[in-house]
Amino acid sequence: MSPVPSAGDLKDAAASARVIGSTNRKRAGAVLDAGEIEGVVTDYVHGRIPDYQMAAWLATIACRGLSTAELAALTRAHTIGGGRLDLSRVDGPVVDKHSTGGVGDTTTLIVVPVVAACGVPVAKMTGRALGFTGGTLDKLESVKGLRTTIPIEEIAPMLTSVGMVLTGQSTDLTPGDGATYALRDVTGTVESIPLIAASIISKKFAVRADGLVLDVKTGAGALIQERDRATELVRTMLDLAAEFGLSTRAVLSDMSQPLGPAVGNALEIRQALAVLRGERVPGLWDLCATVCRLMLRSVDAALTDEQAMARIDRVLDDGSAYEMFVRWAVAQGADAAALEAERLPSAGRRMTVTAPGSGWVTGIEPRSVGHASLLLGAGRLTYDAPLDHGAGVLLRRRVGDRVDKGDVLAELCYDGGDVAAARSLVESAFRLGDTRVVAPATVQRVFEPGAA
Repeated sequence: MSPVPSAGDLKDAAASARVIGSTNRKRAGAVLDAGEIEGVVTDYVHGRIPDYQMAAWLATIACRGLSTAELAALTRAHTIGGGRLDLSRVDGPVVDKHSTGGVGDTTTLIVVPVVAACGVPVAKMTGRALGFTGGTLDKLESVKGLRTTIPIEEIAPMLTSVGMVLTGQSTDLTPGDGATYALRDVTGTVESIPLIAASIISKKFAVRADGLVLDVKTGAGALIQERDRATELVRTMLDLAAEFGLSTRAVLSDMSQPLGPAVGNALEIRQALAVLRGERVPGLWDLCATVCRLMLRSVDAALTDEQAMARIDRVLDDGSAYEMFVRWAVAQGADAAALEAERLPSAGRRMTVTAPGSGWVTGIEPRSVGHASLLLGAGRLTYDAPLDHGAGVLLRRRVGDRVDKGDVLAELCYDGGDVAAARSLVESAFRLGDTRVVAPATVQRVFEPGAA
């Protein structure tokens, strides 16, 4: 005789039946109602349905898409059971930003202190990365003593006393997104536009910032490479953000070559500090300046582009932006003397990659550079793999540069790893030609309220 099922078994069976039914309806083209979507996400958060059933539900959404109402319901479902940051005690509006990431993308480490130094507090929850793109938290762990995750209750006081916060993402704010994020990464649904949009906007809604700027990459090194689909993602997130009352602007930026010359954790910290001390690095600074300007204007619509840029230039030139980064890092536990002396992890060995002939740099394949950095130890293939924070790649040329045979194209920085494979990847990443090419503009398009 079969054993009598327990109440818990019956509850799980009912939850499984609900998610299977929802999956089948969506596969057949039905529109799911809000209660159904919220029920599936809540069941998964509480462990009432297994990973494989939730993976099937997410994959069906990725294939069939979501209506506007369904997308809003999924976004709300991600936040059920979580809280929202209370920033009411912060004097003045608070801004936030999000980037879809890429190779050599150091924008967060630059724009957050710049905007904060301009007098606008910035609350930024950030994350790690898998694969070839670097995570901001991984970069920040290069700084001795720095706490990369702080309790939610400390965020508002730090915004008041310092002006900025950079901390790890809290699944307490968006439990639904926290539960499904890792599952998406291992089930081939990462590039689904509705799933990306719901994930990002749910977190931004929970942060409760007054202004938000989205940086969506397009090109060979981007999560979504095709410009049309990247533009669709921008518009989807802008519409969804408006549904949740978020004042949002966006920029579509180029990732057909690495954004900045440094690719690696401590290497990118050093690069960011150089920019904060006033060095306008081509490509990287073009994007940073645009994002900073949009962040300032997101909370002050009367501010002109020229006025915003004047503020930005001033805090770079007078050292305020650099001082803001140091003050914030010390507030989160960093060793001030070590940071100011840039005693950051450094690889003990270097190897140059040189031009095999003369010509113009016509392309630098970003994914190859990112994977080379990973092979040297700067990235991880599994979430908990250890990192070599000093490892990475330094690019010495950009698309459009003229080179002669033997000129240094890049340097590999390492203490271990698969150096031969990394070198081969970097060599293959550089394409040389007889005709000069003009690199795509780093800022492809800006989306502001009221614009077509």
